[in-house]
Amino acid sequence: MGKIVSNFFISLDGVVEAPETWHMSYFNDEMGEIVGAGMATNKAFLMGRKLYDEWSAYWPTSEDGDFVDFFNSHPKYVVSSTLQDPTWNNTTVVPGDVAAIQQLKDSIDGDLVLSGSATTVRWLLANGLLDELHLLQHPVVVGAGQRLFEGGDKHELKLADSRALSTGVTYLVYRPTQS
Repeated sequence: MGKIVSNFFISLDGVVEAPETWHMSYFNDEMGEIVGAGMATNKAFLMGRKLYDEWSAYWPTSEDGDFVDFFNSHPKYVVSSTLQDPTWNNTTVVPGDVAAIQQLKDSIDGDLVLSGSATTVRWLLANGLLDELHLLQHPVVVGAGQRLFEGGDKHELKLADSRALSTGVTYLVYRPTQS
């Protein structure tokens, strides 16, 4: 049985949108090690439709170094009720219901990873399907953009691990208390 792990670059004010505009000046070897360790246990990606549309428009034609082959060849599962015929290599559409996601989770031997998809992460958390939330919290206030949590249900999380990086970024691993 696998576990569902969510990863976010996040600002101090909770913004997760457009990290390419505020995150890169904090990226260093320490953060690279954390990202690499996550990639090593990633058996498949899980994503919402919006992230699928963004990534499938970028990665198949990208020449962005070592990550191109990983993203293009890795199994991808898209939670969607509207995507019918995905064109990106190695992509499967799954319905957005608890039983289907639990069945997918049970079929994966390793981590089923979300890197983004805040709406999907909130839904997974609300339905008891998210196992871990990994945050690389950056010491910057972005001021505007989609936040990871924008109101709604209360969720209690337990800090499972933390590490302060030399750039001021804090790596935080949380687990829902019901997991």
